[in-house]
Amino acid sequence: MAGDRSYVALNDAERKRLERLVARCSDADLERAMPAGWTVAATLAHLAFWDERVRVLFERWGREGSAPPPEDEASVDWINDSAKPMFLVLPPRRAAELAVKIARETDRAVEQLSDDMLTRNAAEPQPLNVVRAAHRRQHLDEIEAVLR
Repeated sequence: MAGDRSYVALNDAERKRLERLVARCSDADLERAMPAGWTVAATLAHLAFWDERVRVLFERWGREGSAPPPEDEASVDWINDSAKPMFLVLPPRRAAELAVKIARETDRAVEQLSDDMLTRNAAEPQPLNVVRAAHRRQHLDEIEAVLR
């Protein structure tokens, strides 16, 4: 049975939106403040981090044969809080370029998942999110609102 691949089009659309945003942002735009002490560039680095996490976890799962351990909801907050200082010191243009590069790599990786891996992932109590578009959409909406 073929796995549901509707996420591919969603990911493509939000990745292209990310690419357009990064292409039109000036360096000053990337340095603009966002809520909670973030900047546009740091928010883009945040997107890159979470995309890369999914790609790495799927790669490890395929190599080692076992799903990643479940995470509790609170771990997302401390991970974001602990990573933010590093994201803020990245050169803004480099953070933006990294977000695009990693989005492309992650989209390619989740698009190429086997039907078996998609089925195994869906059966997990906390499946890895192959729909990268939702997280991107949330933050791109926030960034675009700040840049208006």
